[in-house]
Amino acid sequence: MSKILEQARAQVLENGVGLDEAGVLEVLRLPDEDLAAALQLAHEVRMRWCGPEVEVEGIVSLKTGGCPEDCHFCSQSGLFTSPVRAVWLDIPSLVKAAKQTAETGATEFCIVAAVRGPDARLMKQLREGVDAIRAEVDIQIAASLGMLTQEQVDELVGMGVHRYNHNLETARSFFPQVVTTHTWEERFDTLRMVRESGMEVCCGGILGLGETIEQRAEFAFQLAQLQPHEVPLNFLNPRPGTPMGQQPVVEPRDALRAIAAFRLALPKTILRFAGGREITLGDLGTRDGLLGGVNAVIVGNYLTTLGRPAGDDLALLAELSMPVKALSAAL
Repeated sequence: MSKILEQARAQVLENGVGLDEAGVLEVLRLPDEDLAAALQLAHEVRMRWCGPEVEVEGIVSLKTGGCPEDCHFCSQSGLFTSPVRAVWLDIPSLVKAAKQTAETGATEFCIVAAVRGPDARLMKQLREGVDAIRAEVDIQIAASLGMLTQEQVDELVGMGVHRYNHNLETARSFFPQVVTTHTWEERFDTLRMVRESGMEVCCGGILGLGETIEQRAEFAFQLAQLQPHEVPLNFLNPRPGTPMGQQPVVEPRDALRAIAAFRLALPKTILRFAGGREITLGDLGTRDGLLGGVNAVIVGNYLTTLGRPAGDDLALLAELSMPVKALSAAL
């Protein structure tokens, strides 16, 4: 076993203390022959500090497209020539999506809007949607609405939204190459307010945006410093019409190295398979990731791209004897 994995076994597995930035970089640089050992150790860390349960979540877009921001990977930006156009989802459709999500066995339903931050109309629709879902579906509700004010954070708490997603997307040093219409620091301010409000913090990003391997390690360490409850790990699925539409897909072995490295940086955090795993890893890689530190999945489709059928993921979890996390008894 390599020296860094021996260190991680003692530090992370035995003591629950994540690797620092230099340690994460060493894992990301491991040769192919050490990859299986890294994934096995990451799985042991996950089992010890998080347990065997897997959290299953579905997501739906309340407002799709027409976003004024210029996130270079995103087909929902109104500034690019991608084919996605602005659409609002009505309340009955939102409730229907929540029911379909719950029927898969998922315990989490995340309502997403492509906006810089929510306006009064969006907050009103969200409030009505949350009330309608709660009246008919027994499921936890999360939200992802961009950057927030303190007043909006307080509103979300009052609605009973238990988790807020706001991704930092990439390392602080690389962020200006990905977004120019707002800053990394503005995103971090929203996350700080969410944490202080008592809502759970969900914060991850996308690998394969053109960042260096050093910046990938920087990103993992910055997430660890934030201590989010959940980290969704996306891999870029290049979208036509965006500035990153021609970016190459992350190599499968590099993606698996990243999964192991992020688990060893974040031993007690929910690490969620999110967008892009289908084209980056496929079925076999999805299995390897679940046996390499991942303990949550988004089932079904994403916001503007197709995912794996929910039944395929649930069948795989059953085959691997990984129980789906039960809905909180507090609901």
